[in-house]
Amino acid sequence: QVQLVESGGGLVQPGGSLRVSCTVSRSIFDINSMGWYRQAPGKQREWVASITSVGSTSYADSVKGRFTISRDTAKNTVYLQMNSLKSEDTAVYSCNAMYGYGRYWGQGTQVTVSS
Repeated sequence: QVQLVESGGGLVQPGGSLRVSCTVSRSIFDINSMGWYRQAPGKQREWVASITSVGSTSYADSVKGRFTISRDTAKNTVYLQMNSLKSEDTAVYSCNAMYGYGRYWGQGTQVTVSS
């Protein structure tokens, strides 16, 4: 079993920055892959970024160059640094972990980009 706890969401103006965090109940090295997803009101959940157990990263085209996924292995925490935020980035951001044959989700954290 894996528990995920997100934090760091909030309200930010367009063009601003925000960092969300996801703390994992197991060692990050045990996790095959961790990712961030988001779901805006009335839309389907979409993948944002992922980081593998060896630290390889990948991004959705919509956030490439603006968002950065990283990790702190000592804290078992994965971060999503979001820069140059746009109104269309407004969504609930959820952390996901692929562990063994299971897929685990956090509760999500709201990110609102508005002036």
